[in-house]
Amino acid sequence: MTEPAAAHPTRLERVRTDAGAEIAILTFAHGALNLFDQAMFDAVQADVAALAEDPPRAVLLRAEGKVVSAGVDVHVFDGLTAEQGADLWQELFAEICHPLEALPCPVVYSAHGLTLTAAFEIALACDIILAAPKAKFGLVETVVGLTPSMGGPQRLAERAGSGRARELVMTGDLYDAATLRDWGVVNAVHEDVDAEARALVARLADGPTRAHDATKQIISAWRSGGVAHADSITPDVSGALFETDDLEGAVRSFLDVGPGKATYRGR
Repeated sequence: MTEPAAAHPTRLERVRTDAGAEIAILTFAHGALNLFDQAMFDAVQADVAALAEDPPRAVLLRAEGKVVSAGVDVHVFDGLTAEQGADLWQELFAEICHPLEALPCPVVYSAHGLTLTAAFEIALACDIILAAPKAKFGLVETVVGLTPSMGGPQRLAERAGSGRARELVMTGDLYDAATLRDWGVVNAVHEDVDAEARALVARLADGPTRAHDATKQIISAWRSGGVAHADSITPDVSGALFETDDLEGAVRSFLDVGPGKATYRGR
């Protein structure tokens, strides 16, 4: 007997913009709290694998319900040995955070409400975070004697500075969207964040996808090795764009009819 769709923790849809660009929308839909239990982790891993295998031209992560996520189901941690704990984090890096960051297209995260622990750490692995005014964020793992271990502290430090990251993690407090926008963690705050996120994703999907991927590669190089490393890979990464249909077409469009008229196919 087929499992009802509502019983699945996530929903991965592919839609197209008016210009024909493919967008993937990954929705957390796991009950009122969207708790990250084993089923939720398994579903997100499968969805990220599907995106990596067949990347769209932009991705939106969002959630249904009153909250984005109330965090991780603590049963996931119960009774783990040190080795099992290390294996868990290694798996979540390898199967969620790293492949999400490596997608060759823009990834936008929309937070309309409470966004805790794993959901917040996944947001920090995305390119752009949008939030509603009432959204609140927290890495509250200290409540069970743990530190966030899906990359949250280091990615938070990258966006907000190490002092802010230590404060947020060590206090376990909740922070509103406006504060995190001021810190540089949230990119923008919108009343109708879902509509704004969908519009942004459509705009990015219609853009020069190969150039967006190059941008991500250059920034990734900076993250791992600083400015000198980013400089060292930029000539090859950017140079390859000159053989893409999108750059050739956009240059010709600019010369023939002026800026802002080019269309892109992601090739």
